[in-house]
Amino acid sequence: MSKRLVVALSGGVGGAKLALGLSLVLPANELLVVANTGDDFEHLGLSISPDIDTLTYALAGIDNPATGWGRRDETWSFMDSIGALGGEDWFRLGDRDLALHVERTRRLRLGQTLSEVTSDICRRLGIGVRVVPMSDDRVRTRVRGDAGWIDFQDYFVRQQCRPVVHELAFDGATLARPQADIMAALRSGDVRAVIICPSNPFISIEPILAMSGMRDAIKVSGAPVVAVSPIIGGQAVKGPTAKMMGELGLEASAAGVAARYGDLLDGYVVDHADAAIGNVGARITIAKTLMTSLHDRETLARVTLDAAEALASR
Repeated sequence: MSKRLVVALSGGVGGAKLALGLSLVLPANELLVVANTGDDFEHLGLSISPDIDTLTYALAGIDNPATGWGRRDETWSFMDSIGALGGEDWFRLGDRDLALHVERTRRLRLGQTLSEVTSDICRRLGIGVRVVPMSDDRVRTRVRGDAGWIDFQDYFVRQQCRPVVHELAFDGATLARPQADIMAALRSGDVRAVIICPSNPFISIEPILAMSGMRDAIKVSGAPVVAVSPIIGGQAVKGPTAKMMGELGLEASAAGVAARYGDLLDGYVVDHADAAIGNVGARITIAKTLMTSLHDRETLARVTLDAAEALASR
């Protein structure tokens, strides 16, 4: 029997677009989406999981297409009210979105794991594919700027990525255990491809890879690893990827991202704008990687899977 399972590593907006594309071309039981939880934090007494939520909303078809995060048809009475009371309103939680955070927090306090909560919420929202947090243990991304270490959401949202990034740390990653379903899948012998979605390599994918045993498990799975570049023609599609790469002394390019992943990659999908990328140690596939429509998401998913299949058949 041929291998069936696709494991996709994802951050938020860009990753969610490809994850949705993959969900449209694969049977639900053949896709496992691994969500970064390094961005998770506690705010207003609530447990917030931004990348899980972006994936969940996108796969459920209720995401906000204008922002890429949050829910569509959102209202903001809660934020308006808390701001008027002098509360912290820098991290915007819409009224519909707030309901998810309240319910997640309630269940976590009752002793459920983040995996259990995520699985049930996905089921209730009609999502067939499995979305799992990278770990049920706490991992927190931290950023060192000129003023010292700050929490990721402080850097990303409150300070709008303005601080110069000198260093990143993933607190708890070396002690965190990768979520059990991920490891079971990678050890099953049934994985046909590991897809690294077009997410920021530093803050979305590296927290996943930083967990003890994760890189080794991916390599031992025997499945081809194919990444999609989040950089097109030297520019990040969304977010601070290019800015961070420059500040960390790396080339802000598709080739720079490939170099960051190193020998983990077997295949690499880049945009037509980067067709002259040269040798990066992985098999290059040229495609339209800017996903502006549902058709784009589905097409790129097929291209990425075809690239993995071509590698597996060599």
